[in-house]
Amino acid sequence: QVQLIESGGGLVQAGGSLRLSCAASGRSRSSYPMGWFRQAPGKEREFVAVISWSGGTSYYDDSVKGRFTISRDNAKNTVYLQMNNLKPEDTAAYYCAARRGGSTPRIASAYDYWGQGTQVTVSL
Repeated sequence: QVQLIESGGGLVQAGGSLRLSCAASGRSRSSYPMGWFRQAPGKEREFVAVISWSGGTSYYDDSVKGRFTISRDNAKNTVYLQMNNLKPEDTAAYYCAARRGGSTPRIASAYDYWGQGTQVTVSL
């Protein structure tokens, strides 16, 4: 079992930055690919970014490419999402997720463990 706790959300003006963190605890946490997803009110949960267990491979949704960076520090069992040049359409609850297995999928149903979410609100 893996427990995930997100932090770092908040209210920021458009063009600003935030860094989200996801601390993992439990068995084999550093060997799992990790993803970030987000969900706005009335919308489905959508993929943001994913990183392989080694940190050597990462993928992004086109809507955040060039603005967001996913990274991980396996010594600290933590995954990060650096978000720059934030836009109002980035407003959502952000969730980190862990997946048993080596691949780096972009669909929420492929992930086995989820955090409770952290809210990001971007104002004009």
